[in-house]
Amino acid sequence: MRRALVRWLRRPSRVPRVLRGALALVLGCGALLLLAAPAAPQGASASRGRAAPDKFPQPPGPGDPTARFPSSPALVAEGRTLYAQSCSSCHGVALQGRVGVAPSLIGVGAGPVDFYLSTGRMPLENPRDEPERSKPLFSRAQIDSLIAFVSSYGGPAAPAVDPARGSLAFGFHEFTLNCAGCHQIVARGGMTVGAQVPNLQQATPQQIAEAVRMGPYLMPRFGAKQIDQHALDSIARYVLWSRSPSDRGGWGIYNIGPVPEGAIAWFLALASLILVARLIGERTT
Repeated sequence: MRRALVRWLRRPSRVPRVLRGALALVLGCGALLLLAAPAAPQGASASRGRAAPDKFPQPPGPGDPTARFPSSPALVAEGRTLYAQSCSSCHGVALQGRVGVAPSLIGVGAGPVDFYLSTGRMPLENPRDEPERSKPLFSRAQIDSLIAFVSSYGGPAAPAVDPARGSLAFGFHEFTLNCAGCHQIVARGGMTVGAQVPNLQQATPQQIAEAVRMGPYLMPRFGAKQIDQHALDSIARYVLWSRSPSDRGGWGIYNIGPVPEGAIAWFLALASLILVARLIGERTT
């Protein structure tokens, strides 16, 4: 039995050597990609990155400014009606959420509601889709009514931000440290495992602050101990600046970094060399 196994292992392969080498290369690359895949960010669940039950927004730090949204009994009643029509099928009649479908909204406060509705990420046609920025379905008055209704179930105040009080240089440092790994250094977005990272070119300063404190979808949340108010103001200022940076090199090429700039330089250089060779060369026939 042992000799038969040895002969079987030593038998000549019928697969060409080139194909075996290509298969080994593909399998090796796949193994490296699996080993290099980052772990899911804090607060992400196994269900395509939906917020875990304990992923509630971080409140503003002590003494930090907060955003105020209108509220009144009439506004809460209007929000309750609108919620029952547009949100309860996923988040539950009593905001309790549905396992594997949508998280609970009890205790989330005003920030997440304003962020998801004002960016058009909610409501979703399919609750299993990744929320992406689109045209808001509700008017500003309707969003305020939903904020008033959900906020009546408790939760932290929404953060406020003032880019004018921030430092551009410090914002660049903080964005590079905490955000650029996914959003790119110029806030143009990208791809990560299990999600598409949005660009921030349309985000308002308020939406930036809400996203930082809440951590929407796969994004981790940041509390005041990690990103304080001055850092938050500075990040918002840097993101606003990234929309029209100073292109000292002349041609920005969408400002997404040195890789496309280098590729364009190589293509232009090769084209120039071919043109020069054609002009100074001689035909041999």
